[in-house]
Amino acid sequence: MAPKERADAARNRRAILDATAALFAEHGAEAVTMDRVAAAAGVGKGTIFHRFGSRAGLLHEMVAESAVTLMAAVADGPPPLGPGAPAADRLLAFFDAMARLVIDNLALMEVYRSVPPHPRTEEFHLFWRDHITALLREARPDLDAETVGRLLMDGLAGQTVPDMVRAGSAERLLAGVDQHVRAVLRAP
Repeated sequence: MAPKERADAARNRRAILDATAALFAEHGAEAVTMDRVAAAAGVGKGTIFHRFGSRAGLLHEMVAESAVTLMAAVADGPPPLGPGAPAADRLLAFFDAMARLVIDNLALMEVYRSVPPHPRTEEFHLFWRDHITALLREARPDLDAETVGRLLMDGLAGQTVPDMVRAGSAERLLAGVDQHVRAVLRAP
């Protein structure tokens, strides 16, 4: 079990993440420098380096917050995203939630992809892969669940998502993701 975070450390962490999000939203990725974040958060630059290691570590934490929330919902949340619903319903709910996460964090995700991978990135990818594979195996035992699951997930990582969001077609994208997953779930 991880040690309990001190109250002042938790406040600093929250202030740093909130300042980073505000700078990013207002001024774009270029504004997210350690100096600017420290000034906006009211902490020393060393506090940020100590806590996050680097700008890449800070960006990872920004992405990780949404990912951890989604992971908790998948593992312990209410159905259909969480346990207790049929596999097909859970898969549809997961891809809707993941597509919304990507859409909501699009600019951050694009910048994050341009920095060296964070050590915990693989942990998230493995969680998603295992979750999708298990649901596909249950819903469609006739498929190569791992390969099909990876192909479904890769659809959210490509250029289509940013292109459609920038064109004002986020709702169309969400409908397309739903249709794509439903097509995979249909038995031959």
